[in-house]
Amino acid sequence: MARKRTVTNIADLKNYRDILFEVKDQVAWITINRPRILNAFREQTLDEMIDAVKSTREDPAIACIVFTGAGDKSFSAGGDFYAMRRLTFQNAYMWNDRMLGLAMAIRGVPIPVIAMINGWCMGGGHELALWCDLAIASENAVLGQTGARVAACPTVGATQYIPRLIGERLAREMIFLARRFSGKEAVEVGLINKCVAQKDLLAETLKWCETIKGHSAQTLRMTKKSLNFESDLLYASWQHGMELLAHVWGSEESLEGMNAFLEGRKPDFQGFRLRSKREMEKYLEGNARDMNAPPSMRRKK
Repeated sequence: MARKRTVTNIADLKNYRDILFEVKDQVAWITINRPRILNAFREQTLDEMIDAVKSTREDPAIACIVFTGAGDKSFSAGGDFYAMRRLTFQNAYMWNDRMLGLAMAIRGVPIPVIAMINGWCMGGGHELALWCDLAIASENAVLGQTGARVAACPTVGATQYIPRLIGERLAREMIFLARRFSGKEAVEVGLINKCVAQKDLLAETLKWCETIKGHSAQTLRMTKKSLNFESDLLYASWQHGMELLAHVWGSEESLEGMNAFLEGRKPDFQGFRLRSKREMEKYLEGNARDMNAPPSMRRKK
């Protein structure tokens, strides 16, 4: 939901291109401002969001942060494929470190962070919502993990958080089958906290902000740190997931998935399965012919 930028103490020092940032009534609003592409984010967007989150530490009067997306169609569709198509194993850490950096900034800031979800909340955009402490959505919200459809791995929070929120079975269905949830369904399964009519989304979010403003900042800081304790231990899993993802970026299969999405067609992943099948048959045939032994030790034909 778009918000007009009001320049205040922190924001007047910034020159953001991809996000809007305003501090109003002790609430920091971070809006992904790329509505033409459903608020998909690129490297610069991630850098700006990280900077905006961290800058709130300079103003102890800020009670909470709200993340949202410009327009009324999308919170965030995730990573911008025009940016992600450029990734390879050699440069993947440049993207992965930014994703992990934003997640850690959100978890590390000593105030609650709210995801105000309107419309599409998919892939990396959904992982952004997962990193937030609270999530409220409008009835037109759609939440999902699209990685299996586009040959990307949701290992920057989705594989770690979703099973804890909705259970192992449903998490696997959401990830393996790319199942989507409406705002109402997301509340029912525990994926978000609340779902309201689209016209009420901003007002309900502001009620949460007012409630937080009336609570002890010291207590919120301490309890957020305590609540994060167990899932902080998942950091090793996040690092592991980032390395797995580094091997995905730039692969033929990942490029097929992203190109198909951008071209509006179905990806041909079956071709990769069949090619792997041929390679496996060649490997097994070689074993049967003693090709896995030194030439002098192979059986004579």
